[in-house]
Amino acid sequence: MTTLTQHTEPPAARPTATRRPTGKPRRTAAGTLLSRGVVNGLLLVAAFYTLMPISWLLIAATKNHRDLFATSGFAFGDFHLLANLERVLTYHDGIYLRWFGNSILYSVIGSAASTLLCVATGYAFDKYEFRAKEKLFGLVLGGVLVPTTVIQLPMYLLATKAGVVNTYWALLLPALVNPFGVYLARVFSEGYVPGEVLEAARVDGAGELRTFARIGLPMLAPGFMTIFLFSFTASWNNFFGALVMLNDEQLYPVNLGLFMWNSVTQQQPEFYSLVITGSLVAVVPLVAAFVCLQRFWRSGLTAGAVK
Repeated sequence: MTTLTQHTEPPAARPTATRRPTGKPRRTAAGTLLSRGVVNGLLLVAAFYTLMPISWLLIAATKNHRDLFATSGFAFGDFHLLANLERVLTYHDGIYLRWFGNSILYSVIGSAASTLLCVATGYAFDKYEFRAKEKLFGLVLGGVLVPTTVIQLPMYLLATKAGVVNTYWALLLPALVNPFGVYLARVFSEGYVPGEVLEAARVDGAGELRTFARIGLPMLAPGFMTIFLFSFTASWNNFFGALVMLNDEQLYPVNLGLFMWNSVTQQQPEFYSLVITGSLVAVVPLVAAFVCLQRFWRSGLTAGAVK
């Protein structure tokens, strides 16, 4: 018997298709690099635009009266910063120090009282139920849409009737009203103060004021500092309100005092160095406030990012 054996050849291996790079990752990396370059370029332009006036002010404050007009704006002259500071602080029996102290009073005391009132009001709008609650809150939000310059004349007439024109109260009392601060306080209260914690405090016998002071207010510390910084900046830069309400130079804030100095520079050019150096000193509290309190408002801005 003959056995026929068939020799079968193994199947030929199929040629693997060589994939050509499509170039998408390269284009994606290039697009990412381009977008980063555009964003960084815009940030550099914004930083340059922001820092250029401050740089000019810092350089100009180091010059004497001759170098201020004889050199370029961003060119250094002889260093006279200390002499300029001494002249500003001692001119007219130290009136600048009086203006600076008035600004501290208006901004710190007024902003602290305004912030406490805003936080308590926003907390009440969030945690309590009462009649016409949302309508009242809508009325508060309507106050945000009204420019402060529009209400200066009515406020002056009210201050005249109350007899507080040309006093410290003329700027401290209007600073207590801050509709935008009430809105921010309600938002912070919704995110920072759980209702369960308040209910537990009430079960333990704590009253409403004690609950707010011991539990609600500490939890709202980031929101408090954020609102305080906004209010502090607005009060420090409140020029028009002081111009309308005050006539006595002993009550001027620093910005209104510098404006009065600047108004006589055409007749007395030596006041230019006083205005420039005084403006540099007036910027310091704002920078110090944001640097020292940035950890609070940064935590407030990131509220709700992590649960």
